[in-house]
Amino acid sequence: MKNISSKNIQFFNQNLRYEQPSEIINFALQFSENPWLTTSFGPYSAALLYAVIQQQKDLQVVWCDTGYNTNATYNHANSLIESLHLNIEIFTPKYTTAFIESMIGEPTIDNPKHEFFSEKVKLEPFQEALVKYKPDVWFTNLRKHQTDYRKSIDILSFTEDGILKVCPFYHFTDAQMLDYMKKHNLPAEFDYYDPVKALENRECGIHLQG
Repeated sequence: MKNISSKNIQFFNQNLRYEQPSEIINFALQFSENPWLTTSFGPYSAALLYAVIQQQKDLQVVWCDTGYNTNATYNHANSLIESLHLNIEIFTPKYTTAFIESMIGEPTIDNPKHEFFSEKVKLEPFQEALVKYKPDVWFTNLRKHQTDYRKSIDILSFTEDGILKVCPFYHFTDAQMLDYMKKHNLPAEFDYYDPVKALENRECGIHLQG
């Protein structure tokens, strides 16, 4: 990242604080040679996908599908992939859900092998995607109120690997997200569950290691 650094990133965050998501996305794309967007096809995923695709239609979208999503989530994903004409690649675990469960049992949060489960179904596919695409800008739908970790970052932040992470909806509340989605006729799907994250105030892991 040539013009944004750890020394001046706070200045950029202050200037972007009251900008619309479209302006934040447009700003970040000016500094990027190889941007990507990751999605889980969660309840508000359509907002980020729509906003970014409006700025760059062929932008690379990555979905790390754990194999444990609800039927509603898969239907939601298929609908958005088709309606938004997403340039998407889906990364999946090397093992089937049946094989993983044969090794560890039910992947609940209190399972002592939950960390192993998280590694196999989410972190390894994500690392595979990182190696393949080597993004310099990462668009994601993290928002400030979601977890303690997310409160500690901002609209712009750097990963340990030096990727500029961009959260265009960082300061949006759930109500504001729904208003945005209603304005742009975007679907929300709340029948969603991430067994890696498991609880609302936990991280799934990719944002901590990316």
